[in-house]
Amino acid sequence: MNKLLTIALMTFGVSFVGQAQTGDWVTLFDGKHLNAFNQVGTANWTLANGIVEATKGPGFLVTKETYSNFEIRVEFWVDESGNSGVYMRCQDAAKITDTTCYEANVFDKRPDQSGRTGAIVHVAKPLAIVDAANKWNTYEITAKGPQLIVRLNGTLTAQAEDAKFTSGPIALQYAAGTVRFRRVQIRRL
Repeated sequence: MNKLLTIALMTFGVSFVGQAQTGDWVTLFDGKHLNAFNQVGTANWTLANGIVEATKGPGFLVTKETYSNFEIRVEFWVDESGNSGVYMRCQDAAKITDTTCYEANVFDKRPDQSGRTGAIVHVAKPLAIVDAANKWNTYEITAKGPQLIVRLNGTLTAQAEDAKFTSGPIALQYAAGTVRFRRVQIRRL
């Protein structure tokens, strides 16, 4: 009996350690419902055909949960006039701004190109120019302690160390044009 208990505890311990190190991917949006989000602002979010879309607003889909260290994958589509972003570690879930959150921007035609698509606004200029208009794109963003890493369609576009914000909800932005999201997944680190 004692031997079985030891084996069971060892197995559980190994499984627990493995999950704690890698975390499980959790789907926040799968095209079916917005249960993981609160809507903030006046964006006209509509849910149909496996996507959520907005064409006027402005507004955000803000996670109900708070995140500190995480990896997030966001699939998005914008038209040529599209202005969107993935906001992270927001300090006030009701007042989302690029000065109270980290923003991985989606705005190819931003007048100040230092904060264009792929940049972390006010923190890191884009390391590569990747246009997002008129196609499906994937952001892979890692926030671990002060380290922030943004990849767009597999290309490293921003990397920085900044300890200004340590935790908070995540927000998906609608600001202009047509903006669509079809899959959002996150795992805690």
